[in-house]
Order: sequence, then structure tokens, then C-alpha cells
Amino acid sequence: MEATKVGIREFRAGMAEFIASSTPVAVTRHGQTIGYFIPTHGQAEADIASLKKASKTLDRLLAAKSIDVDAVVAEFKTAHKRASTAKKPAALTA
Repeated sequence: MEATKVGIREFRAGMAEFIASSTPVAVTRHGQTIGYFIPTHGQAEADIASLKKASKTLDRLLAAKSIDVDAVVAEFKTAHKRASTAKKPAALTA
């Protein structure tokens, strides 16, 4: 597979696109290749599998303790709302 040649400034500016791509990049400075960037994408499947396994474990634990997920979410929202209103400064009166 042929590497795309880009200058170091262009590489920094387009980092997100180069990471998302599957094409290797030859990074150059003053016309000389100073390094290669080779994006990898195999890690995502392993991360997704780990998250699915953790989710199933959490579901089992919640079921074993008879915890209602909707009640926990509602309690979290209430606590979050309380905390965010406590952080707001009182209106200044002139």
C-alpha cells in the first residue's frame, strides 16, 4: 500500500482525518520523510466486546439485588438537577 506524503504542518492540521483513514502517511519536513503514521482500527472490536461483557455483568448484578434501573436514573437526574441549581449564583440586586 502506497503512503500518502504530507508535510508536518498539514499532518498536524488534518490529524483527525488521517486517524480515520486506513492509508499510511509519510510525514515530511523540508521534503525529507521524517516518519510514518500507520492508523490501526482493530482495537475497536475488542473495546466493544469488553463493554458488552461489562454491561451483561452489570445487568446480572442489578437483577440479583432487585435494583430498578429507572428508579436509579430518576434519582440521579434529581440529584444532578439539585447540584446544578446549587452552583448557580444568586441574582445580584442593585
